[in-house]
Amino acid sequence: MVRVPGICSGDNSTTVLAHVRMIGISGMGIKSPSIFGAWACDRCHAWCDSGSAPRDRRQLLLLEGMMRTQVQLLKNDLIHIG
Repeated sequence: MVRVPGICSGDNSTTVLAHVRMIGISGMGIKSPSIFGAWACDRCHAWCDSGSAPRDRRQLLLLEGMMRTQVQLLKNDLIHIG
């Protein structure tokens, strides 16, 4: 769901949950709650964790992936609103 152009393998067998990092909800050795995660192939996950691209670009793609992931969770009735 992260879909980094030129990086994403599209290989569903390598899918992991990439956690969004934000001050106040995560920190050194503390992952954010899984609701703030995005399904990502191993290559997209590694790219998001690396410093090889600007932080704002990595954060944007990860947040977009998180929204796509949450839509799928809603559609599959795995999370609920209200």
